[in-house]
Amino acid sequence: MKLKGLRWWVVGLVALAAVINYIDRQAFGALWPDIAKDLFPEMDKDGHKAIYGTISTVFILSYAGGQALFGKIFDWIGTRLGFALSIGVWSIATLLHAFAQGMLSFSIFRSILGIAEAGNWPGAAKANAEWFPTKERALAQGIFNSGAAIGGIVAYPIIGLLSVYFDWKAIFIVVAVLGFLWLLPWLYVVKGAPKSHPWLTDDEKKYILSGQKNQDIDEDGNYDEGYTPTTGQLFKHKESWGVIIASAAIDPIWWLFIVWIPIYLSEVFGMDVKQIAFSAWVPYVGAMIGAIFGGLLAKNRLTAGWSVDKTRKMTITLGCLIMIPCFFLLKAPGSAMNAVIIMAVLLFGFQVAIGNIQTMPSDLFSGKIVGTLSGFAGMAAKLGAAGLTILVTFITTGGNYTPAFIIGGALAIIALLAVWVLCPKIEPLKPKL
Repeated sequence: MKLKGLRWWVVGLVALAAVINYIDRQAFGALWPDIAKDLFPEMDKDGHKAIYGTISTVFILSYAGGQALFGKIFDWIGTRLGFALSIGVWSIATLLHAFAQGMLSFSIFRSILGIAEAGNWPGAAKANAEWFPTKERALAQGIFNSGAAIGGIVAYPIIGLLSVYFDWKAIFIVVAVLGFLWLLPWLYVVKGAPKSHPWLTDDEKKYILSGQKNQDIDEDGNYDEGYTPTTGQLFKHKESWGVIIASAAIDPIWWLFIVWIPIYLSEVFGMDVKQIAFSAWVPYVGAMIGAIFGGLLAKNRLTAGWSVDKTRKMTITLGCLIMIPCFFLLKAPGSAMNAVIIMAVLLFGFQVAIGNIQTMPSDLFSGKIVGTLSGFAGMAAKLGAAGLTILVTFITTGGNYTPAFIIGGALAIIALLAVWVLCPKIEPLKPKL
């Protein structure tokens, strides 16, 4: 059996994994008001926020380690088994949340969840490098990133609806089942890499593989498989550090919102779980549109003859320039609706930028080392996110989130500078002599 357009089925399943990833992840924040009242009834809002911030930081630190770990795992066992391992373990961890009794047990289960969920991102970068030619990678990454945004959109209404019928413990069990169900189509459809997949048509296989041979290292007129440095050699290239620093700066912006949106709405505007559920999804609509727009814009420019370097830098710059003024507008939004709309515009810009930053490892190196660089970049990103998350706990006492928004604007500027200064030309690299 041959299946036309198989690569789009693959990226569709990867995007669906991201949807489930965010439903599982966001359940904790959406349910936190109820969890806090149930497990910590004697504490005030600042006490609840301190516990929430601590548990969230444990999750992000674990996520950081998981990014580097799963980057290596995906390079070792491949995309198919790597995703199965990642989503299988994180679904078990989500299920265990139902049995948490306090900060320690929640921290342990969130840690396991963070390590396993982290595999989704180096895995997506690896799948992108394997299944798509260079000119389609930003679009494929945008589709994947839109899965994360869709997960953010649907997570809060789903949790809000489930909270009408179930308590928070039962909700964790319900959402855990989604990951186990995803494994069935994934293991059935993704039988191997493009070179060996029995369902891939000859035309699509040729299109994918020829589009990946984008390096003429010895300049003999013949395109090679690509430069695959060792891990030590990888860090000798300043472009690798450009990817890592840009990721470490820009990714905490996303986490600032996915971690703190429900708490911000509860603390600043007095919303309960059900009200949060039907407001907190709005910013993710902007993120979803931005993810697709950023990918389509990059594909359009590459098709029009722009270089990869010019295309990546233009889209990343555009995304950052959209974000920066939004942070200043959030200092005094006026109402909850204004706040979530500004966040939607901000996350639109974020996704335009991040999708192209995430494709840079495959622009610079061959697929065999892409997972490793993506994993290290993801680890740096999550360490930055963890630092910002714990910092927000202290700088927003009393419900003043202005310091957090100022830091967010500064991070967008740092990410932009990292790309322009450390990556003078985004193109396939050659070995250092």
